[in-house]
Amino acid sequence: MTQQQVPTLDIRRFATDKASFVAEIGKAYTEFGFCGISGHGIPDEVVDNTYKAIKKFFALPTEVKQKYHVPGQGGARGYTGFGVEKAKDSNHPDLKEFFHVGRELSGPAPHPSLYPNLWPSEVAEFKEATYALYAALEKLGNTVLEALALFLKQDQAYFADKVNYGNSILRPIHYPPIQDTSTQSIRAGQHEDINLITLLVGSHESGLEILRRDGSWLPVTTIEGTIVVNIGDMLQRLTNHLLPSTTHRVVNPAGAAAGQPRYSIPFFMHPNPDYVIETLESCISAERPNRYPEPINSNDYLMQRLEEIGLIKKAKY
Repeated sequence: MTQQQVPTLDIRRFATDKASFVAEIGKAYTEFGFCGISGHGIPDEVVDNTYKAIKKFFALPTEVKQKYHVPGQGGARGYTGFGVEKAKDSNHPDLKEFFHVGRELSGPAPHPSLYPNLWPSEVAEFKEATYALYAALEKLGNTVLEALALFLKQDQAYFADKVNYGNSILRPIHYPPIQDTSTQSIRAGQHEDINLITLLVGSHESGLEILRRDGSWLPVTTIEGTIVVNIGDMLQRLTNHLLPSTTHRVVNPAGAAAGQPRYSIPFFMHPNPDYVIETLESCISAERPNRYPEPINSNDYLMQRLEEIGLIKKAKY
């Protein structure tokens, strides 16, 4: 009988029990595409401060929030309002608004897609709070990638020079109370993430579900403080589907819970924008022929996918 819950692993074991940890995290991802990570050392205060700051921002009047929307960037930085993003192949927009915080650069941007951040002046603590969490999640993400590199028979530092100026995004999300329970929209329609890996803070709240191979939906519930880390499509492509990017969604709650807002904070870890995704040789075999003989630039891939979910308009030729 297959285990009916996403496993949780203590990341501290990567330093003390490396071989077993790498085998276990590899098994978790090949089976589920998702894994809970505990023992990560991110202080509750860093998470709590971010929640307080984002709740203040989302409570601002719509016209104030719209000041932080930048047209033409595909929502790369700043605010994206309700009714914009939808799941690929869905006709119904998701019931959410969100804000994107990207990498802070100390000098000139190494790639034009690394836009400067926007910081809401109405919430003085927003920058310090969200960027402290960004930095902590990026550090944890780098450790998870080190473990996955070893599982993929690469050097532990394989990903280090491929993500060091990645276009990674912290995305605080506000799902408001559901006013119309007959709506065809859900909080986040079924989708796969675009990036390498996603680290999710706030995963102990109900609503997140993953699609099992038998077609059933498995609710993801974890103890508070666990960070759920899942595989995105870029890593699925790089590994020739050895590490699967699992379809997931956020469903609308039933009963009284529908009247409550939901907040979550995913961190989308992206490779450097000029990184070329080319299938790893260690993931190709007679039984697993290469699905992607044509390599693709990661930023080109990102742009294709942003079109599909409605964040950028299709180019007219």
